Amino acid sequence: MIATTGGYIGDTPPYQGHVVVIGAKHGRLLHVWNSLCAGHRGLIYPPRCTPSDSAIWGRAGAVVVPGSSKLLVATGNGPWDGHSNWGDAVLVLSAKAKLVGNYTPTNTAQLNVQDIDLGSTSPVYLTSKLIAQGGKDGKIRLLSLRRLRGTRPHKGHELQIVSTPSGTDLFTAPAVWRSGKQIWLIAADGGGTQAWSLSGGRLRSVWRNGRGGTSPVIAGGLLWVYDPGGGLRVYQPATGKLVTTLSAGGGHWNSPIVTDGRVALPEGDANDHATSGVLDIWR
Repeated sequence: MIATTGGYIGDTPPYQGHVVVIGAKHGRLLHVWNSLCAGHRGLIYPPRCTPSDSAIWGRAGAVVVPGSSKLLVATGNGPWDGHSNWGDAVLVLSAKAKLVGNYTPTNTAQLNVQDIDLGSTSPVYLTSKLIAQGGKDGKIRLLSLRRLRGTRPHKGHELQIVSTPSGTDLFTAPAVWRSGKQIWLIAADGGGTQAWSLSGGRLRSVWRNGRGGTSPVIAGGLLWVYDPGGGLRVYQPATGKLVTTLSAGGGHWNSPIVTDGRVALPEGDANDHATSGVLDIWR
């Protein structure tokens, strides 16, 4: 089992990102990687590590590279020195939580000062050579996994940078759709939903609309996007044509859940601390 951590309940500091590998059979702690004071191999008692921030809080947590034992994580704003502290960075870790690759934007110091988390969303695996990384700065970066290799610090050298659907913070987890030989990246933010096709090592916009949403989901050949203001929109993923809008109440960061031939959607806001709620389920 793999877990990532950021801050404390109530969005409380200190924020120190950790990647933790736990044995599924016995529940014992196997490996730890710390985004701050990275030289420490075990879980850190916060006062023993002076720096703060650099939380790992993207919705997908740690992303496992298919056909590999490697992990991808992204950190929030925090100090970066390319050695002990890895704020605003994309990191590649081995199965034993050892650093084997890295990337940070050239303006990492500015991102830290302005609280602009690169890791407001988790890395998106596209192919064995390419990943994408969104952020609070309204940008999605296309990155080469080959260029990330090694422990030597890698700054910049993005293959491409595109705007998020409405140019605002990306807190959601983009969807990847593989249709035949074509690969699509679909993302939603507070002001829009957009689809890009991956062609010739570039992201090419195919369609976009001005309807915001939470994390999009592909299921049954359809694209499902929840509007926190209410309603679950269903699109044709290749064209963005609206198929229907299913009735659903408002929410916060809720997103569709696909299982057993059904799509489920929780309504409401967990921050309200309600003792009961509504779960919508469609076949």
